[in-house]
Amino acid sequence: MLKIDNLKVHFPIKKGLLARTVGHVHAVDGISFELMPGETLGIVGESGCGKTTAGMAAMHLTPPTQGKVFWKGKDLGAMSPARLRSLRGEMQLIFQDPYSSLNPRMTIRQILSDPMDIHNRYTRSKRKERLDFLMETVGLSPDLTHRYPHEFSGGQRQRIGIARALALDPSLIIGDEPVSALDVSIQAQIINLLVKLKREFNLSLIIISHDLAVVEYICDRILVMYLGKIVETADYQSLYKAPKHPYTRTLLSAIPVPDPLRKRSRIILEGDVPSPINPPGGCRFHTRCPDRMDICEQEEPKMKEFGANHTAACHLY
Repeated sequence: MLKIDNLKVHFPIKKGLLARTVGHVHAVDGISFELMPGETLGIVGESGCGKTTAGMAAMHLTPPTQGKVFWKGKDLGAMSPARLRSLRGEMQLIFQDPYSSLNPRMTIRQILSDPMDIHNRYTRSKRKERLDFLMETVGLSPDLTHRYPHEFSGGQRQRIGIARALALDPSLIIGDEPVSALDVSIQAQIINLLVKLKREFNLSLIIISHDLAVVEYICDRILVMYLGKIVETADYQSLYKAPKHPYTRTLLSAIPVPDPLRKRSRIILEGDVPSPINPPGGCRFHTRCPDRMDICEQEEPKMKEFGANHTAACHLY
């Protein structure tokens, strides 16, 4: 359904009165992956690794610097703006912040109707029926559509954001940290709702998150990113049972366990994440890796296979 080929997104750094480009932020620096119909793909990594930028570039909301994005075999970069806009209804986004992503001056009815107006979907007689269906689908009463966003809780606002993403009956929904701003109890409701909607509407999902417990519950396959690169990819069972990359093992060791008597071995990394303006050569994780070798500083590791659908880029193997 979706294919990313050597995707790069570099943001220019401009200084001076003439706004000359003095460098670039290497937010995403050459990643490739595929998404199958009906699959839920997780993209994980710490803040600043490029996972949100990768999701935005996959929808061409952020123009790629290099590489190609194929949607159902069609190159999005080669499409005219009008053609690309017509495909927007098939790819929708759930934003991270349920507070700032809803226009406070619009009622819920206007917010949900806006995508239908832009893409000229549904007649007036069908519009109300569609709005009622969307509200009921996400567990809210259709009688609430006359209200404004500030009259809802955070969990209800995120449900409205999900309803807006479903408004045009998409094939793919990208969730950018869809539950990070919510309480734990509300997170469980939203996650279960996404699982239910995926099954009912045969959706493909990309879940961008730093919470590996959430990703394990909802995703079929997981990509681990570090400083603009994919360092490991595997199905969720293989990744959690037998992680290969030292960075993946570090992330998994940080997952909290709700048992004060259970002892765990935490892996504490040294130093800070290098700057994406001037990323280190060789393996980008070598400056913090507990298993680093001389070759890690000199040569970038290539992806190696460890069974079906499990790859990692590390010189240990």
